[in-house]
Amino acid sequence: MTLTVLLLIIIAVVVVLGTGIGLVIGRGRKTLPPPADLDRLTEEVIEHPEHPDPHLEDEASPAPEPATSVDTIERPEAPQGRLVRLRARLARSQGSLGKGLLSVLSRSTLDDDAWEELEDTLLAADVGVTATDELVANLKTRVRVEGIDDPERAKAALRDELVGLIGPSLDRTLNSTGTGGLPGVVLVVGVNGTGKTTTVGRLARVLVAEDKSVVLGAADTFRAAAADQLQTWGERVGVQTVRGPEGGDPASVGFETVQRGIAEGTDVVLVDTAGRLHTKSGLMDELGKVKRVIEKQAPVTEVLLVIDATTGQNGLTQARVFGEVVDVTGIVLTKLDGTAKGGIVIAVQRELGVPVKFIGLGEGADDLAPFDAEEFVDALLA
Repeated sequence: MTLTVLLLIIIAVVVVLGTGIGLVIGRGRKTLPPPADLDRLTEEVIEHPEHPDPHLEDEASPAPEPATSVDTIERPEAPQGRLVRLRARLARSQGSLGKGLLSVLSRSTLDDDAWEELEDTLLAADVGVTATDELVANLKTRVRVEGIDDPERAKAALRDELVGLIGPSLDRTLNSTGTGGLPGVVLVVGVNGTGKTTTVGRLARVLVAEDKSVVLGAADTFRAAAADQLQTWGERVGVQTVRGPEGGDPASVGFETVQRGIAEGTDVVLVDTAGRLHTKSGLMDELGKVKRVIEKQAPVTEVLLVIDATTGQNGLTQARVFGEVVDVTGIVLTKLDGTAKGGIVIAVQRELGVPVKFIGLGEGADDLAPFDAEEFVDALLA
């Protein structure tokens, strides 16, 4: 056998072995299709000139210090007791909606001026014109028919009417359970500055407290600090965070997060998205794409819209646009403590036809509570 032939045989063996090793390594490592492949998956490419404005969210409530070891993993507070604790905080607020309403109803005589002042209080609290007219009309009828002539009975009637407007029978359960062995997928959306990333971190704590396994997706790729912050929230409770390159395709991150959740048998996948102005059509289209790409693998079981309660009627406009793009199924109201804008709960539910499911009443890690209509009204009127 000539030397040339021998060399050719050796080269061929090396090539075959190299290819085999590459295949084994490739099979052992789950890789994500690059953004171009994801675009082909959805048969669309979103073109937009806009870039999200600088994020304002969480500047007032910086992320907690990173966990340094497994020993520092926290056990979050059970969600069932949170609203009881937060109720006292809301009741202490000197600018609460309830104080304004009760100051009118505590008068000895409810004349036309009193009813007009009651209307003004409700409108100022962003209850909305239709709901305000309905509440005042119902109260007037009860006062006349039932002969209500003392403040305590008037307060009880007001409580009943407020609870009725908020909707005690609405299903406020977080839809976080998947079917067919797939994880539940919760997509969190909203405009800049509402506290989305903090909400996702707090929501992870709620789920961990319920003994559910969670994986976080940092699909806010426009801001590295958002991914860092989300990862810190996850580390505090032993939850993984999937993130991509800064400025990368958010749909890719959403895709990979669900992929990770399926591979590891995770109960719930939480995906944080970049804050985007509802007036930016390109960015809203991109948000729709994130949802569509995720659903190539598993249905999105919940889309939570985070709204800053202090934004008032502007929050309703945001809700309307986001609802058209990604089919919002639940609302999270943040920054609700210390404000006279509690009526936004009623208004936003009527605008979207979906319930408020969580409220944020403080800056603490566990200051996100499942919403309960009766507890909330009792806190307002305490």
